[in-house]
Amino acid sequence: MNSITLLQPGKIVFGEGSLKELSNDTILEGSNSILLLVATPLLQAVEEIVKSLKSKNKQVQLVEYKFLGEPTFSQFNILLNENQGFNPDCVIGIGGGSVLDCAKLLAALINNSQKLEDVVGIGLLNGCSIKLICIPTTSGTGSEVSPNAILLNEDTQAKSGIISPYLVPDACYLDPVLTVSLPSKLTAETGIDALSHCIEAYTNKFAHPTVDVYALKGIQLIAENIQEACENGSNIEARSALLLGSMYGGLCLGPVNTSAVHALSYGLGGKFHVPHGLSNAILMPEVLRFNLSANPKRHADVARALGITLEGSDEEIALAGIEKIEAISKACNIPQRLIEIGVTEDVLPELADIAMKVTRLLKNNPREVTREDAIGIYKRLL
Repeated sequence: MNSITLLQPGKIVFGEGSLKELSNDTILEGSNSILLLVATPLLQAVEEIVKSLKSKNKQVQLVEYKFLGEPTFSQFNILLNENQGFNPDCVIGIGGGSVLDCAKLLAALINNSQKLEDVVGIGLLNGCSIKLICIPTTSGTGSEVSPNAILLNEDTQAKSGIISPYLVPDACYLDPVLTVSLPSKLTAETGIDALSHCIEAYTNKFAHPTVDVYALKGIQLIAENIQEACENGSNIEARSALLLGSMYGGLCLGPVNTSAVHALSYGLGGKFHVPHGLSNAILMPEVLRFNLSANPKRHADVARALGITLEGSDEEIALAGIEKIEAISKACNIPQRLIEIGVTEDVLPELADIAMKVTRLLKNNPREVTREDAIGIYKRLL
């Protein structure tokens, strides 16, 4: 059995209404200056928290996260420069994955001699002296429990990962109430993103028993609840299950991470600004078909976690699982073809070139992906 390192927050608070407990967190009790990075729709939800912290003589800087789409290097650097002088003891991020990723990097780079460009890659961050609390409002990225932050590099038209144990939050609060108002489209896209984290971790070349349990449970929870959460957003049980499944996906990201689905999605996000979850949703079935021969049993296990009860060979069960993913995606009104989101055949070589540079993820894939393979996968999805 290969050695593995599990990274996760020292404190995970999960449950309906758990946000109300935040102001009494022991991390905040020991902090004098607190920076809150908050997505615009959540500003009203944090008013009582800000008031409570100020009543305890805490300095609080409330920063509205206004960027649309996935954050770029230049946008993050603006955010960093604007808040460099506050010198917080603790950073709190409340929002979707983009907000949380920026909060993580703010905690790491405020008053740090390193610049963003210095830490892109794996294990390059020199430390983090500022406490960090993350609170997700989508059930998707799992950033609240992972050591990853992803930003869009304008120069390369691809997303760049900053991966470091110093980016693992000290605490996270998972309150499904905060996800209730998420529109159906975003619920679907972020939910499929979380599903891809779990599936890619389980079928990964470096899959490990300590992570398998998270991956399989995450697949089950998401598959059973995503359609209901899309159709009836106020169903708190479905929202809770989806948020828990997303957390399990996030716990897979540090020790095992994703593979070809994510690598091939990077150009779609960078060049066409396709939302990350949507890219993964379109790509995942075809990538899984490509990967199936490398490990039929693992892909059959995924199918069973998705709810497939078919008897047959591993290949037959696995293919039924891939069809189930497509059925879930269609039921959640997610486009199925690249042509539907504006991708044409002439750009496929460029997309493949971008994907081939994402070696930190491609090396995890159970089957080697060549440039020609990548073009073929894209072409079959037109």
